[in-house]
Amino acid sequence: MWKPLGIVVVAYLTLTACGGPSKKPLKAPPPVSVPRLPESAEKMRPVSAMTRRILAVAKREWEYFGQQRIVFQGDEESIPHVGFWEDDESHVYRVAAYWRSVNMPGLDGNDCKQPWSAAFISYVMQMAGVPAYLFPPSRAHWVYLKHIIGDPGGPERSFVAHGINDYKPAPGDLICATREHYGAPMIRGASDAMFLENNKLHCDIVVARQGTTLEVIGGNVRNSVSKTVLTLTAKGHLQPMKRRPWFLVIENRL
Repeated sequence: MWKPLGIVVVAYLTLTACGGPSKKPLKAPPPVSVPRLPESAEKMRPVSAMTRRILAVAKREWEYFGQQRIVFQGDEESIPHVGFWEDDESHVYRVAAYWRSVNMPGLDGNDCKQPWSAAFISYVMQMAGVPAYLFPPSRAHWVYLKHIIGDPGGPERSFVAHGINDYKPAPGDLICATREHYGAPMIRGASDAMFLENNKLHCDIVVARQGTTLEVIGGNVRNSVSKTVLTLTAKGHLQPMKRRPWFLVIENRL
């Protein structure tokens, strides 16, 4: 897991601990409204209603978890605002909903050693109405990434993989990093998809881009659903960092 570090969270550490599973009934999430993107974001490319739903679901979950924010300046990380965590009594049930989306109903936020970032992405896609044949829900990122990269569908594909130096991320896209080592390989196509199998990865959903600032939302990021603020290169590309070795952008063409 991406776990909080530093003074900013020391006081909060004393308030959270993994307890036993709860039998409290799960609550259905509220309906999702479909907001209009800011004009500057819409000018990047046409944004479909389904992509707006993806952004709306991701934002709703981030708000539900207390709007935790993480900011990267180079390799320096700060957490200017701490939200609710996975094992807070009020939020373990929401993590359980993410696990149910990947057919893992026995897990919840108290299972702190179980990474749930892929389950979160799968939940967002399901709630937004993305068909499973386009984006197969999975407890591991490599499963849906291998499906996307290995798809021979041609120009009409709904998701397309790019290396970080070949494409500028936009709202609705996914950005992915390896969790095992720095200096991840370039992914050029189906022939490289085997690298992903059983690899420990992490992906976030791009929710906003303004100039060289990118905002992404992901689950299991510092124990919460967090919004991370990144600085792009002058040309608008991702920059790999030691804490987040970005290596892949999944373009959303829905």
